[in-house]
Amino acid sequence: MFESILCQVTEYDPEILESLIELAVEIAREGREGRRIGTLFTLGDEQAVLEKSRPLILDPLLGHPESTRRLNNPNLRGTIKELAQLDGAFVVSQDGCVLSACRYLDATASDVDLPLGLGSRHIAAANISAATKAVGIVVSESAVVRLFCHGKLVGEIIPELWMIDRTAQLRGPVKKETYGDLTVVTPNARRVPTSTR
Repeated sequence: MFESILCQVTEYDPEILESLIELAVEIAREGREGRRIGTLFTLGDEQAVLEKSRPLILDPLLGHPESTRRLNNPNLRGTIKELAQLDGAFVVSQDGCVLSACRYLDATASDVDLPLGLGSRHIAAANISAATKAVGIVVSESAVVRLFCHGKLVGEIIPELWMIDRTAQLRGPVKKETYGDLTVVTPNARRVPTSTR
């Protein structure tokens, strides 16, 4: 469903990335207990992300078997939706295991250029994706899901049709794709992955 985003993030298994994007979209659409919530996921380069982050609280996923922390586990999805109400990021391994929750991402990159109006979650995602090979996926409290790769905003997913006009965050020409009541917005030009890390 998210082909225009997946083709820009070539380093990761498209099934795992798509599963994580779907979870982020569910959180954006549903919120929790009648209120909007925001959260942040990182995917891949997990050791570097863990080295450039620290726990904000005792990790609620620590010590649980790996089989229960896989993205394809339906029980984990409900747990993540509950934990998303807490501050901090989820660190997801390249193979789809959620390694840690409630992490403070402590990476800075000088070449990150974000549109005005995006908050600290977006800055953290852009910075960690620039400082590591991880992808950052942000669920905004405004119910927009944004993806960052190599420090750049590579996609914006707008789950509700009434939010379509808020696509001005992406600079330059954009491509809109609609799937039912879900709109995906990506830069019109294909991005060429850089190997300058």
